Amino acid sequence: MAFLSILLFLATTVSFSEAQLDRLRRSKALELQPPAETSMVEIPEGPFTMGVDGMQALEDERPTHQVLLSRFFIDVHEVTTAQYAAFLAETNRPAPWQWNMVELSQHGDRPVIDVDWSDADAYCRWKGKRLPTEAEWEKSARGTDGRLYPWGNQVPNKDLANYALGARFSYSQVLMPVQSYEQGKSPYGLYQLAGNAGEWVADWYGVNYYENSPEHNPQGPESGQFKVLRGGSWSDAPKYLLTYGRFKLSPETRNSYTGFRCSKS
Repeated sequence: MAFLSILLFLATTVSFSEAQLDRLRRSKALELQPPAETSMVEIPEGPFTMGVDGMQALEDERPTHQVLLSRFFIDVHEVTTAQYAAFLAETNRPAPWQWNMVELSQHGDRPVIDVDWSDADAYCRWKGKRLPTEAEWEKSARGTDGRLYPWGNQVPNKDLANYALGARFSYSQVLMPVQSYEQGKSPYGLYQLAGNAGEWVADWYGVNYYENSPEHNPQGPESGQFKVLRGGSWSDAPKYLLTYGRFKLSPETRNSYTGFRCSKS
């Protein structure tokens, strides 16, 4: 009898939690003003050098190799909480973890975080776009001159990126508006490809993928256990902001360090 009572309590709790999240998702929509569209930048067709060599390179960052990409477009900014709220209002997508902390009047220009890979993929598709490939992301951040950071080879400082803020999360205290850090833009004019929120990309992760990846428009391994993230976050040390740095997470992961931006062929 006690066991049945526990099951009933758990079922009621789950049901209440789901209903609470749904009400929260809808209440955010009520305070929503139509969010500004993110402009996109054209990245021209052509080659660039991907990866890195040398003693400092990690196994999955080697070797350097030439990649030829077709022309594509990519968002100038990370997707914001206001833009993601519009997506939630029109779909049945579950709200991100910690969505109850979002105040759109204050945080609408911050990057959305706590989204897993499928959330990011679904949002991009809803916008008629897609997640960038890992190669597209790196060219957008690195350009064709092999730079270490989106802004060049200068080590990061607080005028260039949002990073190294520890582990305690708060939308107001650790995330910056997506239009911040004018001096930290990439050679194509993209903001915050280093720090603020790490970014999901389309590819499955392969530790030795660079050794045999195709030269033209690589798409990553056909399958895998992890998806790739790029760019580092508000919490990370400077060494994780490098343009060639690779990170991996289970695609089901939701955390306060990870957001995304979209691209388009």
